[in-house]
Amino acid sequence: MIELTRLNGTPMLLNSDLIKTAEASPDTMLTLINGEKLIVREGLSDVLDRVLAYRAVLLATVARKLSPVDTLRRASALTSLEFASELGDPDSCPDPIDSCIEQQHEDKGL
Repeated sequence: MIELTRLNGTPMLLNSDLIKTAEASPDTMLTLINGEKLIVREGLSDVLDRVLAYRAVLLATVARKLSPVDTLRRASALTSLEFASELGDPDSCPDPIDSCIEQQHEDKGL
């Protein structure tokens, strides 16, 4: 949830996942996924900053709850996807964790 201020000065909390579009006309108007429109005092960049900050907190919370292997797997997957997208083929990069586990099994004769 992000805190915003209605045009009349009333503070409100908004689930940022419900925002479909945001536009300045000249006030900031948010259109929600259900079609409802809200006019807020904050500018577009301020709304964007709050949404990004909220999502960063969510991602950090999830990352803290993951086991170290899960964290490493997800980080390596993101890096692999970024690298593969630069090459133009997202399927070209194997999962480094799976490769490591497979190598350990081969070394142990499993």
